[in-house]
Amino acid sequence: MTEPVKQDGFDVEALRRKVSDFYDRSSTGGTDAPPELNAFARQIAEQFRDETTSPAMLIGKIRLLEWALLTVSGLAVALLVGYGDAAGFLWHLLTIGFGAAFSVLFLQIADAYQIPSLRAPHRITLRLGMAWISAFLLQNLLALLLDSRLPLGTSLVSLIVDGLVLIGARYLMAFGIRNWSRNGIMERRAVIVGGGQPAKDLVRALEQQPDNDIRICGIFDDRGNARSPDVVAGYPKLGTFCELVEFARLARIDMLIIALPATAEQRILQLVKKLWVLPVDIRLAAHAQQLRFRPRAYSHVGSVPMLDIFDKPLRDWDSVAKRLFDLTFSILALTVAWPVMIACAIAVKATSKGPVFFVQKRHGFNNEVIDVLKFRSMYTELSDPTAKKAVTKNDPRVTPVGRFLRKSSLDELPQLFNVLRSELSLVGPRPHAVHAQTGERKYVDVVESYFARHRVKPGVTGWAQINGLRGELDSDEKIRARTAYDLHYIENWSLWLDLKILVLTPIRLLNTENAY
Repeated sequence: MTEPVKQDGFDVEALRRKVSDFYDRSSTGGTDAPPELNAFARQIAEQFRDETTSPAMLIGKIRLLEWALLTVSGLAVALLVGYGDAAGFLWHLLTIGFGAAFSVLFLQIADAYQIPSLRAPHRITLRLGMAWISAFLLQNLLALLLDSRLPLGTSLVSLIVDGLVLIGARYLMAFGIRNWSRNGIMERRAVIVGGGQPAKDLVRALEQQPDNDIRICGIFDDRGNARSPDVVAGYPKLGTFCELVEFARLARIDMLIIALPATAEQRILQLVKKLWVLPVDIRLAAHAQQLRFRPRAYSHVGSVPMLDIFDKPLRDWDSVAKRLFDLTFSILALTVAWPVMIACAIAVKATSKGPVFFVQKRHGFNNEVIDVLKFRSMYTELSDPTAKKAVTKNDPRVTPVGRFLRKSSLDELPQLFNVLRSELSLVGPRPHAVHAQTGERKYVDVVESYFARHRVKPGVTGWAQINGLRGELDSDEKIRARTAYDLHYIENWSLWLDLKILVLTPIRLLNTENAY
């Protein structure tokens, strides 16, 4: 176990625990509706609605692209110049593929996949050459061991051609990166939380970084103009901390940077309690702090240090892996389940009037409202799209066929189409209806951390469901327990956990005690 990041009274891990403990103890929220975002802030938020490409995603794609280019160019040379015995072609192909992988590996070791290096390849020409020659020598050693070495002339031609392909690709990518940076396609969007002189110092420090990929979208502060002016270092103050939550949900914000001294722990704690429900990185600016922590406690923007308080869940390639997982298993599920789905549709249509599908508005990722599909299980004239009144045991609104569909969860099968449309994941916190409530109170009024469930895409099944929390949420204890399981899933996500939940779901569905 690593020691906590602590010095002079400030402890990052303790801050995270305090936030979690606060929400674990929350029994009643009495939470007021978030304030309406002011018109100016809403206008700014609309400018940042488009998706961006993170540096990590871009670098990963460039690695794959360079591997493919080097493999194709090496194969083309072998085919055009000659690769010797035709029977050994597959061995040659294997050697070329590994040689391209060695090139990517050595380029990584040479720090050639850093954004500054990609932006200005002329600065690292020597490193590119050394990495490529090292990979070439290792490729030829492998070819010698596999007895698939190319003729000397072919090898030399391949060395020159592949080197030119690599250099040419690097200069084209440098042009693209500079263009994407100017157009805002490749950037991390940040909001500064807190104003005054600390915010001004932070802005100046970020602006001095030569390869800064941070785009500051604005500043939010609760203090009045006397202590926090309307404009700080050329950036407008857009609103209060409460308005920030709504702003971050409208805009595609990647990072919240708290510009407060680390010694103001209580104020930081109160801020984080408001902000951690958002699917963003939360950082504490440390460039002006007198405190000094261990190097691994920091992340950096250029040379500007920041303390990591919370990380965005399912970031970059994790989100790609989860999406591939969803597509693969949802297509497999539809391939297997389509006869059952047709039978369900016929049964619904034949036994009661109305449409086959029931469409309900529910909260999706980052509180966005999505239309979720189900097989209709209620009489059309008695259905409740708002879900203000939960379905109870022997509910007269439910049709006989609908009762069976709900108990067996077959009514949820159309949500596989929501997965294909990228509105849901196969595994995640179950989406609740926008107006769903327990008794006379909305879920957020029972558990203040409720909206933290929406930091990831909701799922067809989830960790809470396979742990017995399926069906009606008719008490405060049930919604608290489900939220706790959902937050545990978000903090501990892995593909193995998703696979485990997926495998256990049909087994746990045999327990129909709370399904009606």
